[in-house]
Amino acid sequence: MDIGFIGLGVMGQPMALNLARTGTQLIVWNRSADRSESLRAAGATVATNPAEIFKRTRVVFLMLVDGDAVDAVLGRGTSQFSANVAHHTIVHMGTTSPDYSRGLEADIRNAGGGYVEAPVSGSRKPAEAGQLVAMLAGEDAAVESVRPLLAPMCHQTIVCGPVPRGLLMKLAVNLFLMTTVTGLAEAAHFAERHGLDMQQFRAIVDAGQMASDISRVKILKLVMRDFDVQGSITNVLKVNRLIAEAAREAGVASPLLDVCYALFDEAQALGHGQSDIAAVVQALEARTDSGR
Repeated sequence: MDIGFIGLGVMGQPMALNLARTGTQLIVWNRSADRSESLRAAGATVATNPAEIFKRTRVVFLMLVDGDAVDAVLGRGTSQFSANVAHHTIVHMGTTSPDYSRGLEADIRNAGGGYVEAPVSGSRKPAEAGQLVAMLAGEDAAVESVRPLLAPMCHQTIVCGPVPRGLLMKLAVNLFLMTTVTGLAEAAHFAERHGLDMQQFRAIVDAGQMASDISRVKILKLVMRDFDVQGSITNVLKVNRLIAEAAREAGVASPLLDVCYALFDEAQALGHGQSDIAAVVQALEARTDSGR
């Protein structure tokens, strides 16, 4: 069975490559055509437009930046929408608001299609290694039909219940990620400004009980001043907004999230939007240098 994959950005490209390299009969499309060339080299078919994918497949993975991009690809709100999604299972792997996903599921099911949420935990490096964690939500039959297809991309798939519980779980996990990386950046900034040996600082953090896969990757970036993107400041700001909205709607306090939002927003204003999230340290440095 041919599988469709739309969206070959920082995360989508390595995810799709892992599918192609394991022999999946894959048809891909990306708005920027040059992102498709590595998929072509790996044996995937490159579609000329999204409509071609819907004509030739029954399962379509979407790894797109936001709801507007999803709606445009699906033709939502147009007469083409039903033709695109009927008798298809649409797998939404990007990060949008839970309310958006709930509405999208309703529209797809009303048009005769199936829908699965499958947002993932992990950044570019885990995506390249096929070590993402997928949080699945949807009707049982649709979820179980999709779950085996995720194996080349995800080393774990966890079923979270009905839509939008997959995206709510993703937001909860990302709240932990944001506060963790921000705290690590602040600790590195504290160490550096006190003149400590940063390689020693890294070695101690890596050897201690606070070490994790994410801390080992991000502390190396902080010490080496390597802000090549794995997950961007701009993307983190978008997700931060989604978490804040969900928190407000539920009346949930989120003070650490609010602090992180301010710092990531400042980092973006300083021109670091397309840098890795570890570059939030530069917002802290700017505050210190200005005496804030």
